[in-house]
Amino acid sequence: MKLYYSPGACSLSPHIVLKESGLPFEAIAAPTKTHKLADGTDYYTINPLGYVPYLVLDDGRTLHEGPAIVQYLADLVPDKKLAPPNGSWERYKLQEWLNTISTELHKGFSPLFTPGMPDAAKEIAKTRLNSRLQWVDGELAGKTYLMGDTFTVADAYLFVVTGWGKYVAIDITGLANLGGFMARVAARPAVQDALRAEGLLK
Repeated sequence: MKLYYSPGACSLSPHIVLKESGLPFEAIAAPTKTHKLADGTDYYTINPLGYVPYLVLDDGRTLHEGPAIVQYLADLVPDKKLAPPNGSWERYKLQEWLNTISTELHKGFSPLFTPGMPDAAKEIAKTRLNSRLQWVDGELAGKTYLMGDTFTVADAYLFVVTGWGKYVAIDITGLANLGGFMARVAARPAVQDALRAEGLLK
């Protein structure tokens, strides 16, 4: 299978999950600024939406939403416990986390990366993001990861999105639980492999 990604974008989440899974895959850079692949191919001819992540299976089927992609990957390797079993209460809690990260955090960062966004709008976005991150910090109290002691696909997503804070002056140094979480995830070998593959870790 192929994963189209842009370095440091939300596609880093499935990239991490693929590294954690041990599944064979090809990672193909599709920079969101140029939408051109290394060989000059117009990325829009591959994914008409133009964004990442984009997963293409060997039989040609595709997925283009991160939360769906990471759950699909997790279900290919159930022994890795990257997601609780389908139908279980824990699986719905995982989906709750994926949706919260997607709508409350991921999209919350969008105004801060949008060229020409008025400063007043950015300040509103920052205030809201800080509030949400404080709530996540509280939810992590006494836990190693979002779901407890087991690393899941939701942790990969939270790690990636929270990591954007350093680029837009969102400071989490006062959030001890979240800071500890970020350090634990960053130390995982598969996470380091993905970061290195995207040129984000020397």
